[in-house]
Amino acid sequence: MSHQALSMPETTVVVVGGPTASGKSALALDLAEEFGGTVINADSMQIYRELPVLTARPSPADETRAPHRLYGVLPASERCSAARWQAMALAEIGAAQASGSLPIVVGGTGLYLRALMEGLADIPPVPAEVREAVRGRHADIGSPGLHALLAERDPETAARLKPGDTQRLLRAVEVLESTGRSITAWQSDPMAGPPPGLRFLPIVVDPPREALYASCDGRFGRMIELGALEEVRELMALGLPPDLPVMKALGVPELSSYLRGEIDLPTATALAQQSTRRYAKRQGTWFRHQLAPVHGCHVISAQYSESLKPAVCNLIRKMG
Repeated sequence: MSHQALSMPETTVVVVGGPTASGKSALALDLAEEFGGTVINADSMQIYRELPVLTARPSPADETRAPHRLYGVLPASERCSAARWQAMALAEIGAAQASGSLPIVVGGTGLYLRALMEGLADIPPVPAEVREAVRGRHADIGSPGLHALLAERDPETAARLKPGDTQRLLRAVEVLESTGRSITAWQSDPMAGPPPGLRFLPIVVDPPREALYASCDGRFGRMIELGALEEVRELMALGLPPDLPVMKALGVPELSSYLRGEIDLPTATALAQQSTRRYAKRQGTWFRHQLAPVHGCHVISAQYSESLKPAVCNLIRKMG
Protein backbone atom coordinates (compact mmCIF):
# COMPACT_ATOMS: atom_id res chain seq x y z
CA MET A 1 0.00 0.00 0.00
CA SER A 2 1.37 3.43 -0.89
CA HIS A 3 1.17 6.17 1.69
CA GLN A 4 1.06 9.89 1.18
CA ALA A 5 4.29 11.34 2.53
CA LEU A 6 3.95 13.78 5.40
CA SER A 7 6.58 16.48 5.66
CA MET A 8 7.30 16.41 9.38
CA PRO A 9 10.36 16.29 11.59
CA GLU A 10 11.34 12.77 12.58
CA THR A 11 10.49 13.61 16.18
CA THR A 12 6.80 14.35 15.56
CA VAL A 13 4.28 12.25 17.52
CA VAL A 14 0.55 12.42 16.81
CA VAL A 15 -1.50 11.93 19.99
CA VAL A 16 -5.18 10.96 19.69
CA GLY A 17 -7.17 11.06 22.91
CA GLY A 18 -10.80 10.93 23.92
CA PRO A 19 -13.39 8.99 25.89
CA THR A 20 -14.20 5.34 25.33
CA ALA A 21 -16.38 4.59 22.28
CA SER A 22 -15.66 8.00 20.71
CA GLY A 23 -14.06 6.54 17.58
CA LYS A 24 -10.50 7.57 18.44
CA SER A 25 -9.03 4.16 17.55
CA ALA A 26 -10.65 4.31 14.11
CA LEU A 27 -9.20 7.80 13.66
CA ALA A 28 -5.71 6.63 14.65
CA LEU A 29 -5.93 3.75 12.18
CA ASP A 30 -7.09 6.03 9.37
CA LEU A 31 -4.18 8.39 10.06
CA ALA A 32 -1.74 5.47 10.15
CA GLU A 33 -2.95 4.32 6.75
CA GLU A 34 -2.85 7.80 5.28
CA PHE A 35 0.61 8.74 6.52
CA GLY A 36 2.37 5.41 6.93
CA GLY A 37 2.14 5.42 10.72
CA THR A 38 2.40 3.03 13.66
CA VAL A 39 -0.48 2.96 16.17
CA ILE A 40 0.79 2.86 19.78
CA ASN A 41 -1.67 2.00 22.55
CA ALA A 42 -2.25 4.36 25.49
CA ASP A 43 -5.20 2.51 27.05
CA SER A 44 -4.47 0.98 30.44
CA MET A 45 -6.76 -2.02 29.85
CA GLN A 46 -5.96 -2.78 26.21
CA ILE A 47 -2.40 -3.46 27.27
CA TYR A 48 -3.56 -6.75 28.86
CA ARG A 49 -3.91 -9.77 26.62
CA GLU A 50 -6.84 -11.62 28.19
CA LEU A 51 -9.71 -9.27 27.24
CA PRO A 52 -9.44 -8.33 23.54
CA VAL A 53 -13.22 -8.11 23.06
CA LEU A 54 -14.20 -6.49 26.35
CA THR A 55 -11.49 -3.82 26.10
CA ALA A 56 -12.30 -3.12 22.41
CA ARG A 57 -8.79 -3.88 21.21
CA PRO A 58 -8.15 -3.44 17.48
CA SER A 59 -9.23 -6.49 15.52
CA PRO A 60 -6.87 -8.74 13.56
CA ALA A 61 -8.24 -7.07 10.43
CA ASP A 62 -7.32 -3.64 11.83
CA GLU A 63 -3.82 -4.87 12.61
CA THR A 64 -3.29 -5.89 8.98
CA ARG A 65 -3.96 -2.31 7.86
CA ALA A 66 -1.18 -0.72 9.95
CA PRO A 67 1.36 -1.75 12.62
CA HIS A 68 -0.07 -1.77 16.16
CA ARG A 69 2.08 -1.76 19.29
CA LEU A 70 1.50 -2.26 23.05
CA TYR A 71 -1.80 -4.11 22.61
CA GLY A 72 -2.14 -7.31 24.67
CA VAL A 73 1.53 -7.30 25.67
CA LEU A 74 1.09 -7.94 29.42
CA PRO A 75 -0.65 -10.76 31.29
CA ALA A 76 -3.59 -9.96 33.53
CA SER A 77 -1.50 -10.98 36.55
CA GLU A 78 0.71 -7.88 36.21
CA ARG A 79 0.21 -4.23 37.07
CA CYS A 80 1.12 -1.57 34.54
CA SER A 81 2.00 1.81 36.02
CA ALA A 82 2.18 5.08 34.12
CA ALA A 83 5.97 4.98 34.44
CA ARG A 84 6.16 1.47 33.00
CA TRP A 85 3.87 2.38 30.13
CA GLN A 86 5.83 5.56 29.44
CA ALA A 87 9.07 3.61 29.10
CA MET A 88 7.45 1.10 26.72
CA ALA A 89 5.79 3.86 24.70
CA LEU A 90 9.03 5.80 24.29
CA ALA A 91 10.73 2.64 23.07
CA GLU A 92 7.98 2.09 20.49
CA ILE A 93 8.08 5.75 19.41
CA GLY A 94 11.81 5.41 18.87
CA ALA A 95 11.35 2.20 16.90
CA ALA A 96 8.71 3.81 14.69
CA GLN A 97 10.91 6.81 14.02
CA ALA A 98 13.86 4.57 13.19
CA SER A 99 11.79 2.74 10.58
CA GLY A 100 10.49 5.96 9.03
CA SER A 101 6.97 5.47 10.42
CA LEU A 102 4.90 8.24 12.03
CA PRO A 103 4.20 7.37 15.71
CA ILE A 104 0.49 7.74 16.50
CA VAL A 105 -0.27 7.33 20.21
CA VAL A 106 -3.95 6.67 20.93
CA GLY A 107 -5.91 6.03 24.11
CA GLY A 108 -8.22 7.29 26.77
CA THR A 109 -5.99 6.86 29.83
CA GLY A 110 -5.24 10.44 30.73
CA LEU A 111 -2.50 9.55 33.20
CA TYR A 112 -0.59 7.75 30.44
CA LEU A 113 -0.89 10.61 27.98
CA ARG A 114 0.12 13.13 30.63
CA ALA A 115 3.13 10.97 31.53
CA LEU A 116 4.21 11.02 27.90
CA MET A 117 3.60 14.69 27.19
CA GLU A 118 4.52 16.22 30.56
CA GLY A 119 6.73 13.66 32.25
CA LEU A 120 6.21 12.16 35.69
CA ALA A 121 6.80 13.27 39.24
CA ASP A 122 10.27 12.20 40.33
CA ILE A 123 9.11 9.77 43.06
CA PRO A 124 11.86 7.37 44.20
CA PRO A 125 11.20 3.67 43.53
CA VAL A 126 9.45 1.83 46.36
CA PRO A 127 11.67 -0.94 47.81
CA ALA A 128 10.27 -4.44 47.39
CA GLU A 129 10.18 -5.04 51.14
CA VAL A 130 8.05 -1.94 51.70
CA ARG A 131 5.65 -2.96 48.94
CA GLU A 132 5.31 -6.44 50.40
CA ALA A 133 4.73 -5.07 53.90
CA VAL A 134 2.01 -2.67 52.75
CA ARG A 135 0.26 -5.36 50.71
CA GLY A 136 0.43 -7.70 53.70
CA ARG A 137 -1.19 -5.03 55.85
CA HIS A 138 -3.86 -4.59 53.19
CA ALA A 139 -4.55 -8.32 53.23
CA ASP A 140 -5.08 -8.09 57.00
CA ILE A 141 -7.25 -4.99 57.29
CA GLY A 142 -8.70 -4.54 53.78
CA SER A 143 -9.08 -1.38 51.72
CA PRO A 144 -11.32 0.48 54.23
CA GLY A 145 -8.80 -0.17 57.00
CA LEU A 146 -5.88 0.94 54.89
CA HIS A 147 -7.78 4.05 53.83
CA ALA A 148 -8.43 4.90 57.49
CA LEU A 149 -4.73 4.40 58.21
CA LEU A 150 -3.80 6.74 55.37
CA ALA A 151 -6.35 9.31 56.56
CA GLU A 152 -4.58 9.50 59.93
CA ARG A 153 -1.16 10.14 58.42
CA ASP A 154 -1.98 11.85 55.12
CA PRO A 155 -5.51 13.28 55.24
CA GLU A 156 -5.03 15.33 52.05
CA THR A 157 -4.31 12.29 49.89
CA ALA A 158 -6.92 10.16 51.64
CA ALA A 159 -9.56 12.79 50.86
CA ARG A 160 -8.82 12.36 47.14
CA LEU A 161 -9.09 8.58 47.18
CA LYS A 162 -12.09 6.34 47.61
CA PRO A 163 -11.59 3.34 49.92
CA GLY A 164 -12.35 1.05 46.99
CA ASP A 165 -9.65 2.56 44.77
CA THR A 166 -7.23 -0.13 45.87
CA GLN A 167 -4.42 0.40 43.38
CA ARG A 168 -4.03 4.12 44.10
CA LEU A 169 -4.53 3.54 47.81
CA LEU A 170 -1.71 0.99 47.94
CA ARG A 171 0.52 3.30 45.92
CA ALA A 172 -0.15 6.23 48.28
CA VAL A 173 0.70 4.20 51.39
CA GLU A 174 3.78 2.66 49.76
CA VAL A 175 5.17 6.08 48.83
CA LEU A 176 4.43 7.46 52.27
CA GLU A 177 6.11 4.50 53.96
CA SER A 178 9.18 4.48 51.73
CA THR A 179 9.84 8.22 51.46
CA GLY A 180 8.21 9.73 54.54
CA ARG A 181 6.46 12.18 52.22
CA SER A 182 2.93 12.08 50.83
CA ILE A 183 2.34 11.21 47.20
CA THR A 184 0.32 14.45 46.91
CA ALA A 185 3.43 16.43 47.88
CA TRP A 186 5.56 14.53 45.38
CA GLN A 187 3.01 15.12 42.63
CA SER A 188 2.89 18.86 43.38
CA ASP A 189 6.59 19.14 42.50
CA PRO A 190 7.41 20.24 38.94
CA MET A 191 7.07 17.37 36.48
CA ALA A 192 10.16 15.97 34.82
CA GLY A 193 8.98 17.43 31.51
CA PRO A 194 8.47 15.75 28.16
CA PRO A 195 11.23 13.65 26.64
CA PRO A 196 13.67 15.87 24.76
CA GLY A 197 13.32 16.00 21.01
CA LEU A 198 9.66 15.00 20.75
CA ARG A 199 7.03 17.27 19.22
CA PHE A 200 3.39 16.39 19.91
CA LEU A 201 0.41 17.01 17.65
CA PRO A 202 -2.56 16.34 19.97
CA ILE A 203 -6.14 15.70 18.83
CA VAL A 204 -9.09 15.06 21.15
CA VAL A 205 -12.26 13.34 19.92
CA ASP A 206 -15.11 14.74 22.03
CA PRO A 207 -18.56 13.73 20.74
CA PRO A 208 -21.81 15.19 22.09
CA ARG A 209 -22.83 13.31 25.19
CA GLU A 210 -25.97 11.70 23.76
CA ALA A 211 -24.07 10.30 20.78
CA LEU A 212 -21.28 9.07 23.03
CA TYR A 213 -23.68 7.34 25.43
CA ALA A 214 -25.48 5.64 22.56
CA SER A 215 -22.14 4.43 21.22
CA CYS A 216 -21.17 3.08 24.67
CA ASP A 217 -24.43 1.17 25.02
CA GLY A 218 -24.39 -0.27 21.53
CA ARG A 219 -20.78 -1.34 21.72
CA PHE A 220 -21.25 -3.25 24.97
CA GLY A 221 -24.14 -5.17 23.47
CA ARG A 222 -21.93 -6.15 20.53
CA MET A 223 -19.19 -7.22 22.95
CA ILE A 224 -21.57 -9.74 24.52
CA GLU A 225 -22.35 -11.13 21.08
CA LEU A 226 -18.63 -11.38 20.23
CA GLY A 227 -17.63 -13.40 23.27
CA ALA A 228 -17.06 -11.01 26.17
CA LEU A 229 -18.75 -13.44 28.58
CA GLU A 230 -16.35 -16.23 27.69
CA GLU A 231 -13.40 -13.87 28.19
CA VAL A 232 -14.58 -13.00 31.69
CA ARG A 233 -15.25 -16.67 32.47
CA GLU A 234 -11.68 -17.55 31.51
CA LEU A 235 -10.34 -14.58 33.46
CA MET A 236 -12.21 -15.70 36.59
CA ALA A 237 -10.77 -19.19 36.18
CA LEU A 238 -7.27 -17.75 36.64
CA GLY A 239 -8.05 -17.03 40.30
CA LEU A 240 -6.31 -13.65 40.24
CA PRO A 241 -6.36 -11.20 43.18
CA PRO A 242 -9.43 -8.96 42.90
CA ASP A 243 -7.39 -5.77 43.30
CA LEU A 244 -5.48 -6.24 40.04
CA PRO A 245 -6.25 -3.51 37.47
CA VAL A 246 -7.66 -5.93 34.89
CA MET A 247 -10.26 -7.17 37.37
CA LYS A 248 -11.79 -3.68 37.36
CA ALA A 249 -11.92 -3.28 33.57
CA LEU A 250 -15.25 -1.98 32.33
CA GLY A 251 -17.73 -4.86 32.31
CA VAL A 252 -15.63 -7.33 34.32
CA PRO A 253 -17.29 -6.77 37.74
CA GLU A 254 -20.80 -6.90 36.28
CA LEU A 255 -20.28 -9.93 34.05
CA SER A 256 -18.47 -11.69 36.91
CA SER A 257 -21.55 -11.15 39.08
CA TYR A 258 -23.70 -12.70 36.37
CA LEU A 259 -21.38 -15.70 35.98
CA ARG A 260 -21.49 -16.26 39.76
CA GLY A 261 -25.29 -16.36 39.56
CA GLU A 262 -25.78 -13.16 41.56
CA ILE A 263 -27.67 -11.20 38.86
CA ASP A 264 -29.22 -11.99 35.48
CA LEU A 265 -27.61 -11.04 32.19
CA PRO A 266 -29.91 -8.10 31.32
CA THR A 267 -29.15 -6.57 34.72
CA ALA A 268 -25.40 -7.16 34.30
CA THR A 269 -25.53 -5.60 30.85
CA ALA A 270 -27.45 -2.55 32.05
CA LEU A 271 -25.07 -2.03 34.98
CA ALA A 272 -22.01 -2.38 32.75
CA GLN A 273 -23.46 0.08 30.25
CA GLN A 274 -24.11 2.52 33.08
CA SER A 275 -20.53 2.15 34.36
CA THR A 276 -19.21 2.71 30.85
CA ARG A 277 -21.27 5.87 30.36
CA ARG A 278 -20.09 7.28 33.69
CA TYR A 279 -16.48 6.49 32.83
CA ALA A 280 -16.84 8.09 29.40
CA LYS A 281 -18.29 11.22 31.02
CA ARG A 282 -15.30 11.47 33.40
CA GLN A 283 -12.88 10.95 30.53
CA GLY A 284 -14.53 13.64 28.43
CA THR A 285 -14.40 16.10 31.31
CA TRP A 286 -10.70 15.37 31.87
CA PHE A 287 -9.77 15.80 28.22
CA ARG A 288 -11.73 19.06 27.92
CA HIS A 289 -10.44 20.65 31.12
CA GLN A 290 -7.03 19.06 31.73
CA LEU A 291 -5.37 18.02 28.47
CA ALA A 292 -6.87 20.25 25.78
CA PRO A 293 -6.22 23.67 27.43
CA VAL A 294 -2.67 22.78 28.49
CA HIS A 295 -1.50 21.31 25.19
CA GLY A 296 -3.55 23.27 22.68
CA CYS A 297 -5.27 20.13 21.39
CA HIS A 298 -7.47 20.32 18.33
CA VAL A 299 -10.88 19.11 19.47
CA ILE A 300 -13.19 17.17 17.14
CA SER A 301 -16.66 17.77 18.56
CA ALA A 302 -18.23 14.74 16.90
CA GLN A 303 -18.23 10.97 16.92
CA TYR A 304 -15.40 10.04 14.59
CA SER A 305 -16.41 8.32 11.37
CA GLU A 306 -14.71 7.78 8.03
CA SER A 307 -16.56 10.79 6.61
CA LEU A 308 -14.35 13.01 8.80
CA LYS A 309 -11.11 11.46 7.55
CA PRO A 310 -10.32 14.01 4.79
CA ALA A 311 -10.78 16.96 7.12
CA VAL A 312 -8.67 15.44 9.89
CA CYS A 313 -5.90 14.42 7.48
CA ASN A 314 -5.81 17.98 6.16
CA LEU A 315 -5.65 19.22 9.74
CA ILE A 316 -2.63 17.00 10.44
CA ARG A 317 -0.89 18.34 7.34
CA LYS A 318 -1.48 21.91 8.48
CA MET A 319 -0.36 21.14 12.05
CA GLY A 320 2.74 19.43 10.68
